[in-house]
Amino acid sequence: MQIIVQAGFAEQTITKSRFIAMAVSCASEREVGQALRAFAAKHQSAHHLAYAFRLKTEEGIVQRFSDAGEPSGTAGMPVLKLLEGRNLINVCVGVIRYYGGINLGTGGLARAYGGTAKLALDETKVADYVEMKKIKLTIAYNQMDFVTRALAKCNGAIVDKAFNEHIDLIVSLPANDAGDFINRFSLKNY
Repeated sequence: MQIIVQAGFAEQTITKSRFIAMAVSCASEREVGQALRAFAAKHQSAHHLAYAFRLKTEEGIVQRFSDAGEPSGTAGMPVLKLLEGRNLINVCVGVIRYYGGINLGTGGLARAYGGTAKLALDETKVADYVEMKKIKLTIAYNQMDFVTRALAKCNGAIVDKAFNEHIDLIVSLPANDAGDFINRFSLKNY
């Protein structure tokens, strides 16, 4: 699986209709809604905003699409097929259409929406998806520097900390490193 680390945008005109696409990273359905509203706000006079998104959640992959009033399966579905084909997650692609007065037919619409989405996806930068896990740790004060350096090496981060008799931490780190991290840094007897 891959994620987008840099957004992509594309535009093309097909038989007098103007198509504009954006491909952005989104971690939740709320972020998808915000991205689509912002995109629509920039193109208030557009006739259609078709979209598709795929999100990795605790329940699995959630994916949805909308044809935005175009004939069923001609706008959002081709975009979703691209996301599935590239095995992208936590991504939203929206395609705006300014109608040019000429009907494209169902095949033409599918090619136009899918093609514009592909151009936007080609402009993105992607990276491999790394599943992150949050864990709780209780450490001694003299371990804090070691934990901080170890987290930096594995692209982890401290999410929360409380200073008591010991330091209680909640850290986010790659799931593959969680077991080793707990074994290395948790206090055994406290």
